[in-house]
Amino acid sequence: MPALKWLPEAVEDLERLLAFLAEVSPDAAARAAAAILAGCDELLAHPGLGRPRDDGSRDWFISFGVGAYVLRYRLDAEGTMVVIRVWHSRADRTSGK
Repeated sequence: MPALKWLPEAVEDLERLLAFLAEVSPDAAARAAAAILAGCDELLAHPGLGRPRDDGSRDWFISFGVGAYVLRYRLDAEGTMVVIRVWHSRADRTSGK
């Protein structure tokens, strides 16, 4: 099973997403964190999951509520799974938000 590494930008994404959700519902934030961690475990067990992208990374969708969290990841040369970014599927990513 590969190792898992989060880039600083992905950690910041996760912290921002969970803080936003915690303002509305701490319980929902805890469930979202658990869902994301479970999604990472599934990826570690099956590294080829996710939609491939032209740059060699993959997007893995983790269902949550009416949408999903998207983990963009890649496998590095040593076989480590590197989480690049995380966002909610309903987020407007064109405006930088």
